[in-house]
Amino acid sequence: MMNRKTLFLFVVSFFFFSAGFAQQRHTFSLGTDDFLLDGKPFQIISGEVHPARIPREYWRHRVQMVKAMGCNTVSAYMFWNHHEVSPGIFDFKTGNRDIAEFIRICQEEGMWVIIRPGPYVCAEWDFGGLPTYLLKIPDIKVRGMDARYMEPVRHYVANMAEQIAPLQITNGGPLLMIQVENEYGSYGNDKEYLLTLRDMWVRNDINVPFFTGDGPTAYMLDAGTIPGAAIGLDSGSNERDFEQGKKQNPNVPVFSSETYPGWLTHWGEKWAKPDTNSLKKEIEFLLKNKKSFNFYVIHGGTNFGFTAGANASSPVSYQPDLTSYDYDAPIDEQGRATPKYHMLRNLIKQYVSYKVPEIPAPIPVITIPAIQMKKAWNLWNYSLPSINTVQPQPFENFDQNQGLAIYKTKLIGHKSGRLKIWEPHDYALVFLNGQFIDTVYRDGGRWEVTLPKTDVDTPLLEIVVEGMGHINFAQFMIDRKGITDRVTLNGMTLMNWETTLLPLDEEFMRTQKPDMNEKVAADKPCNFFTGSFNLTEVGDTYFDMSKFTKGVVYVNGHNLGRFWNIGPQQRLYCPASWLKKGKNEIIAFDLHQMQEATIEGVTDLGDD
Repeated sequence: MMNRKTLFLFVVSFFFFSAGFAQQRHTFSLGTDDFLLDGKPFQIISGEVHPARIPREYWRHRVQMVKAMGCNTVSAYMFWNHHEVSPGIFDFKTGNRDIAEFIRICQEEGMWVIIRPGPYVCAEWDFGGLPTYLLKIPDIKVRGMDARYMEPVRHYVANMAEQIAPLQITNGGPLLMIQVENEYGSYGNDKEYLLTLRDMWVRNDINVPFFTGDGPTAYMLDAGTIPGAAIGLDSGSNERDFEQGKKQNPNVPVFSSETYPGWLTHWGEKWAKPDTNSLKKEIEFLLKNKKSFNFYVIHGGTNFGFTAGANASSPVSYQPDLTSYDYDAPIDEQGRATPKYHMLRNLIKQYVSYKVPEIPAPIPVITIPAIQMKKAWNLWNYSLPSINTVQPQPFENFDQNQGLAIYKTKLIGHKSGRLKIWEPHDYALVFLNGQFIDTVYRDGGRWEVTLPKTDVDTPLLEIVVEGMGHINFAQFMIDRKGITDRVTLNGMTLMNWETTLLPLDEEFMRTQKPDMNEKVAADKPCNFFTGSFNLTEVGDTYFDMSKFTKGVVYVNGHNLGRFWNIGPQQRLYCPASWLKKGKNEIIAFDLHQMQEATIEGVTDLGDD
């Protein structure tokens, strides 16, 4: 008797065939040296895009852009924490979470698909794609056989597999391969963990080939590969790299799973703009030698809301990623072809036998005249409940991801001197008796400020902490937000705290209204500014935040992401689908700004 899962796969597969999505069955397998499509050597020329970073309305356009650069395959990360919206609750339908539809669009556009579902993915994405509810467990160990980690992984794999299994090439879909974890050889060496992940996918009806992706060094490949899986190199740039992969396993294909046409940028850095001549030589090598490869990324998109991750090279370093994931990629953040795109397109056309289509028309852009922003309210206009704890606790203990929290305590004993936060994750403003004292930033380990003497018998200490992106790579990923341990004043541990949560996500902004009867202090930071503008037509735009300091922007209720005047990014991308004809509303929350200023809409990201 046919079980429910088998029946589901049968019905979906029948639907694809009857709807004309797949005219004939194909096969895909691993040869000794080549990938085999219908039994013949097949060179994968892939472009990586991430559906979660692209408005759903533009999915088809971006896939068409990938194809028009000469690629035959689309590679995509899937972010676990983008789909498990709360513990045990998965969303694969709303907004840009409908990954089955994304894969179907790829097939309709004549593209093959590679899926990279993690559960860990890195990708400069918050916590590398892992759900932050895991961080409520004090001694959790991720990316290994900790049962408290593996049980949620099992649920994720089962739910993700239900979406993608019907779209495998074995069922008439475009899905060729699945990656097992990601760059594991840069993190750990638990082969049982990798094999358990592979077996989870197999038990959930995934029957296409698997691959791994690791740096082209012996120890990374030794720790990160598994038997029978194709070997991805991050990146495979020359013959030595590919030979290193073959030494690890001579019986499976080796390919460049991440070939980098651009690179990431952190706040406070200059825009990353890798050398194009070196890229051209690398792609010529891959094409001439029929090596399969994947552009990471061909189009980056945007870290909307609080989805940007961070890096750390030591316990006291912190490098948060920009809101823009433009990545200096061939297709820019707004979906336009760059000079790099045209160079690569012309190069690829010289080596492929199939016809490369014309480049799709660009998405229209608009300018918006300067919008006068008015100071409307600040954090202390909210009347919200507080949570009492003996010591400060991180956001995750209160089921909050990022946003803000106000930690409050009364000073007894020491009332002035050297205040130290152990540790501020990630950016804090210190107030004494309602007066702003100083800022503490996590990076660098300088977490002290001087509290002045006051004539108040029991001074009130308030610390506003902004949680930024969770670290997404390497050894310091257990990265809780807020005050993660304690606060001391002249070495004395301060006790008995009240915590007020302000997640600043879209739901909070929609449902929590400030008390507008309370006067807004003229000399106090942490202000919300509001404005409106009218449009006779909609189009993509970039809101120029260069006259503001550090915070978050919302347009018609959509969280565009963070801005910060340390740069390099000063402009935030807003897709046309988030705008409307007639009146539009914009809100800017700024941690430091006290003076009103203007915001305007411009047509590009800019280079400054």
